[in-house]
Amino acid sequence: MKKRTIEIMDTTLRDGEQTSGVSFSVAEKLALSKLLLEELKVDRIEIASARVSEGEMNSVREVTQWAQSSGQYNRIEILTFLDGGTSIDWMIQSGAKVQNLLTKGSINHLKHQLKKKPDQHFKAIEENILAAKKEGINTNVYLEDWSNGMRNSPDYVKDYLSFISKLPVKRVLLPDTLGVLTYFETFSFISKVVKNHPQIHFDFHGHNDYDLSVANTMEAVRAGCQGLHLTVNGMGERAGNTPMASTVAALKDFLPGIEININESSLHKVSKLVATFTGFRIPVNKPVVGQNVFTQTAGIHADGDKKKNLYFNDLLPERFGRTREYALGKTSGKANIQKNLQKLGITLNDEEIKKVTQRIIELGDKKEIVTTEDLPYIISDVLNSDIEQKVKVNSYVLTHAKGLQPNTVVSLDIEGEIFEESAAGDGQFDAFMNALKKLYQKKKMALPELTDYAVRIPPGSNSDALCETLITWKNSDKEFITRGLDSDQTVSAIKATEKMLNIIST
Repeated sequence: MKKRTIEIMDTTLRDGEQTSGVSFSVAEKLALSKLLLEELKVDRIEIASARVSEGEMNSVREVTQWAQSSGQYNRIEILTFLDGGTSIDWMIQSGAKVQNLLTKGSINHLKHQLKKKPDQHFKAIEENILAAKKEGINTNVYLEDWSNGMRNSPDYVKDYLSFISKLPVKRVLLPDTLGVLTYFETFSFISKVVKNHPQIHFDFHGHNDYDLSVANTMEAVRAGCQGLHLTVNGMGERAGNTPMASTVAALKDFLPGIEININESSLHKVSKLVATFTGFRIPVNKPVVGQNVFTQTAGIHADGDKKKNLYFNDLLPERFGRTREYALGKTSGKANIQKNLQKLGITLNDEEIKKVTQRIIELGDKKEIVTTEDLPYIISDVLNSDIEQKVKVNSYVLTHAKGLQPNTVVSLDIEGEIFEESAAGDGQFDAFMNALKKLYQKKKMALPELTDYAVRIPPGSNSDALCETLITWKNSDKEFITRGLDSDQTVSAIKATEKMLNIIST
């Protein structure tokens, strides 16, 4: 059976720009236009609304000039209005050649917003379309509030489509303007208009107010729509528009009879760029493009992946230029650790893996995120902690207030005997060391001299889970280094110091 090709029109740069607080610069619109058409391979892009601003005019001029030179001219579209020809003049000045004319798709909008009768509205539409044609401008028409029109004034929509079918219009764009459709209604309404007007090219334009836009879009295709309007990251007014990435994945996986031209491997790249330009971060759990969607956290899932990919589905990360990750946290098991060790080329025995897993669980209980880059530090810390623990830092209180010298109270267990001491210092760790010195002086014992103090995080780590403190001590003529690992810099220094206390006690 021959597949049916569905056009994808991206409206991130127009409708997506209606996201509160979002405005693309001229350079950003040009860069994204090139990326959307040439790399992501969308069929058309709607990049602006006529008459908005001088900046919008400059953006459209830049994009149309590039489009003319690169063979993309007729793929650039502009939202226009019934305004006595002002939008058409704007189009001529900008160099754009395709208008998406905003008209009324429900009697409610027509009556209360425009305060016109259907025949008056239709006359204005016809005049605009014919005037645009004289200037070499092609027209698509939006039926704003079409979904409510089908619910509440179906006779008006029927008359509108009969009227528009006789005019030189390339596409009729059917928006669920308020995002109110269910997928049952979407299929029913679009099936009716396609059946009545099989010669018209219909596009569906969804909004996500009930989180149903992807389902509605799929039903629109099943009902016979020939084009879809999507935005990168679901950008758009209120709850946003139908999101590009998850819609593309769903269409490809669940509607085998249709074909789209989108390059899936560029979805993540484009998504990140739009997030950077807009300042609106991608939710970590957003399908296809979210940071966590190809990350297994539970140890049982990692184990299942190892055993015949039991927790894989058709959304393989490689489709989208990504890789599967295995998170390290309190639900991590042996399989998660092994997956990350393989990535690093490290081999540990079962007992060592058990120790490392326990340390990662401890960090997870503190709500810390552990990355693959953190793992060598954890391994080194855990597997090099075999010193007999004669001295234990039971507890401590660190205080640091503006205008006051830092203070600490320390409780130490030395071979079963409890000692407490307090002291002030130039910083919290200095106060801690001063308390230790006072305590050891009472025991007539000397502490080694601290000669170097270095703090670092694992190279390449993008988490805040670990901080490593390396302290160099000098005892008589001998120098030695102890290390502490924790999410808090002062605590990691205290852990390194505790190791020093046990070394000098052996």
